Amino acid sequence: MPAVVTSCPPPVHSDLLPPPTPETLAYSLTLPAAPQTPAIIRSATRTILQVHGLGDVTDAAVQVASELAVCACRFTPTGEVYVSLRYRDGALRVILYDGHPRHTHARLAAACEARRRATLRVLACVVRACRGDWGIGEAREPGGGTRMWAVLPHAGACAYLRPASNADV
Repeated sequence: MPAVVTSCPPPVHSDLLPPPTPETLAYSLTLPAAPQTPAIIRSATRTILQVHGLGDVTDAAVQVASELAVCACRFTPTGEVYVSLRYRDGALRVILYDGHPRHTHARLAAACEARRRATLRVLACVVRACRGDWGIGEAREPGGGTRMWAVLPHAGACAYLRPASNADV
């Protein structure tokens, strides 16, 4: 009987894999640029954070992911948006890409970015409250478009919505 040769790896049993940790959080999703997409991103973000033991940053992270998703869906002329969630160096990184290209005319580019920033006012407040950082720029991917991102340090995101005690003042 001839030997069977296959290039497929043997199945991996989930009981052999280490449990999810914050350091293994790395997810990317491509979703339609549709009205229901922000709700899907909120739900996915909430679930992913819980599975990876980051439930303490859920309030801030879900708000940030939702604000970025709403903006991406509002501005993209294409049918899809791309979201990335990563946890690195003690901070959650949320990135959304949409297909809206950078305007070549300076005044149009400035007006478009001002409209985007106005749409992201709540995001700016949440990120500031978490002592994080955020921005908007041109996507570096071959398809182009716009990249919006937010970085939420773990300690700051944990403190989000928690009332300040007298010791914090």
